Amino acid sequence: MKRLLIPLAAAGLSAAVLASPANAAPSWASEDLLPKPADAYGAAFFWLDSNGAALRKATQYNLDAKDVPKVVSSGSKGVPDGKPGMTGPTTTPKAGTSKNVNLPKTIGKVFFLDKSGHYRWCSATSIQSRNRNLVATAGHCVFENGKDEVYRKWIFVPGYYQGKAPWGVYVGAYAFTAYDLDTYDDYDGDYAFVAVHNGFALTGSKEVVKSEFHAWGGDKWVKHEEIKKEEYDAGFEKYGPAGPYWSKDFDVTPEKVAHNYSGEKILTKVEVTESEYNKAPKDTASDVNGEQYEQAGPTPISQEEFKKLTAEKGDGKYLGKLTVTKDANGTETAWFETRYYVKQWVKAGKTVRYFRDHYHIGLAKDLGRLGDVVGGQGFAWNQPLGQQVTVFGYPSAPHPDGDRPFTGVTPKWCTGKTGTKSVQVNTFKVETHQVLKCSMTWGADGGPWLMKYNNSKRTGYVNGVTSVFADNDGNDRIDTISSAIFDGETADVYNKANFAETKKIVGPNGELLK
Repeated sequence: MKRLLIPLAAAGLSAAVLASPANAAPSWASEDLLPKPADAYGAAFFWLDSNGAALRKATQYNLDAKDVPKVVSSGSKGVPDGKPGMTGPTTTPKAGTSKNVNLPKTIGKVFFLDKSGHYRWCSATSIQSRNRNLVATAGHCVFENGKDEVYRKWIFVPGYYQGKAPWGVYVGAYAFTAYDLDTYDDYDGDYAFVAVHNGFALTGSKEVVKSEFHAWGGDKWVKHEEIKKEEYDAGFEKYGPAGPYWSKDFDVTPEKVAHNYSGEKILTKVEVTESEYNKAPKDTASDVNGEQYEQAGPTPISQEEFKKLTAEKGDGKYLGKLTVTKDANGTETAWFETRYYVKQWVKAGKTVRYFRDHYHIGLAKDLGRLGDVVGGQGFAWNQPLGQQVTVFGYPSAPHPDGDRPFTGVTPKWCTGKTGTKSVQVNTFKVETHQVLKCSMTWGADGGPWLMKYNNSKRTGYVNGVTSVFADNDGNDRIDTISSAIFDGETADVYNKANFAETKKIVGPNGELLK
């Protein structure tokens, strides 16, 4: 099998990274992820906004849980293609805060948007690298359908728990995977190494003057405080037409008219309840009053906003629909609002409102390189099968029989020896996977298989990542997981990823870097 380095962004990579494997001259496949700090900041803010509402909304990467593959012997023993090797783990200077000492600080979730715009996640781990910036996960958790089109807004959150990022968010810049996965959707190469930017956390906001606001490259917004005309006139007289704090707006006068009114008119919208919206006639070319205009949402909101709107709805002051999602234990995990509008024509007369503008910028803190913050697991290749491994992941999907014992909220683990024979997985392009008896389900895919796991140090050597789940005894329960065999070609891909250089996203004052 040939392997190919797949760069998610060629810019910024050293010549050593761009070098092709000595045994092949492949045609390069290239996709941008988020190599630019501004784009990386935007992706992180997308996931962290509203107290991590998007993180809580995400669901595990999912295949049809009822279409579960079987594993059969491939007749191969997974013979190594070269000498065995290992790269030792790195550790952090401070002990982690995990309550369970069995859980390594390096593991977490990767989040991304799929082609349909669904919020998804898989499991992953920080892995030792030259630049302390590398994440190991399943290839199908980076590349759409195992192909060369990458998922959007890809981030890694070590230690993830219920919308929280205790050690920051690390945005993917470049990814490296197998030629066979990229070209043939061959799950024998179902792994990826992703180089991530420095981690950072949102720390709040501050009000600034207009010039600083426009110069700010990160998150920013304007709040409008309505004032009296006299206050506006005084400010205009002081600052002139280019004044930094004052603005005015022309609002439509809400005098309703029939849709066939012959005078000058403007089409606007009126908020109604969900029931009223559903009873309204569908949109037509005539644009008559009372037709459906739009449904806005469901939009993620914070728990605090949800409680506030619930109270207003009880008082009849809020017309929208409020919904909440819960995990298997009944714990609320995300909150949403939906608003409904119908059409209404109004006269085109205008009135003037006056505002004082407040300019705000979002602040963030650089947390440093991933490996310096949480450490990195070691890496092993060309190891014989039959190794004792500890596998970590965030299982969430139900078993084929519908039972869902895992929530995906906290990481779980399995231990045991890998299969002494490599296997083939039907329904997937797999010829030589290693297997382990384990009942974890989808959501744990991408999680590390750690050899020589030291429980006190919480470190080991990544010798695989969870790829496929199987019901091997036919009882509609997942009982087997499998991983690509990490061989010399995997080491070649890792060695290329090892040289990828990434950047700081924010500066010492919380400013977005270029």
